[in-house]
Amino acid sequence: MPYRRALLPCLLVFALAAACTPAPTQDKAGAPATAIPEDPGTPSPAVAEILAASPADHWRRPDPNNLLYMDFPEGRVIIEMAPAFAPAHVDNVRALAREGYFQGGAVTRVQDNYVVQWAQALDPPRPPKVGKEKLKAEFTRLRDGSVPFTVLPDPDTYAPEVGFSDGFPAARDETEMWLTHCYGTVGVGRDNDEDSGGGGELYAVIGQSPRGLDRNITVLGRVVQGMEHLAALPRGTADLGFYDDPGKYVRFSDMRVASDVPEADRTPLEILRTDSETFETLINSRRWRRDDFYHRPVGRIGLCNINIPSRSPSP
Repeated sequence: MPYRRALLPCLLVFALAAACTPAPTQDKAGAPATAIPEDPGTPSPAVAEILAASPADHWRRPDPNNLLYMDFPEGRVIIEMAPAFAPAHVDNVRALAREGYFQGGAVTRVQDNYVVQWAQALDPPRPPKVGKEKLKAEFTRLRDGSVPFTVLPDPDTYAPEVGFSDGFPAARDETEMWLTHCYGTVGVGRDNDEDSGGGGELYAVIGQSPRGLDRNITVLGRVVQGMEHLAALPRGTADLGFYDDPGKYVRFSDMRVASDVPEADRTPLEILRTDSETFETLINSRRWRRDDFYHRPVGRIGLCNINIPSRSPSP
């Protein structure tokens, strides 16, 4: 699992609001489950065809204050953070980035079919000045009506109900909601103590979805562009996929909050809205995929088998 030097990220049950703050209205379970759409019985449209027909308002431009840029010599990795699910960790990672904590950082671990992990990687380490090394874990949050949730009606092994919340794969039960470990998910490394991580060490999933980590690690967000710069890295040969020699570390120049980067140096980006009709059409085209190669549609789809498209906005 991802640890903090054997880093596994961790999340904590989200604290309720202070007594002086009105408590959110809890979104209780009990509404009828959404039915899986029936087989249309026709050839599936290609993804490119579906996206080409999408209206402009089916796409969103992420808030640059919620984006992280990791700049490698080969290119940029863009991470969208999820403050609705891990607000304290998102704030802390912003603070660490703004104080230069990640300058000259490095990927220190690449475990095949599991995770890529990165950290400050200085010897001796440079302690944070403003950000914190440890925080209370944010594994789940209260299920309430303030957080959107688009239900995926297909059965799931790991949660009573799954779907998407503002572009993030998510799950919920009768009382709680949490983000799930799909390809590209970014989490907070920790030791065995649930409250031992703060965001100074992060990881991204690069293999089959390790959903057993759900609700055991704080999920910070997900990679929305540039996964090829992480997934194709040489695998570490020491225990848990760590590199056995600092000379093998894969260095990046810095990890910055996009809103702190001059606008001319930002990467224009749009992400398909997961509450849009286009996204629903895309999902059903993969659920009932039928084309020259696929002759027997499954009629079901897994949460982590759904890619959320992104694109460069039109001029």
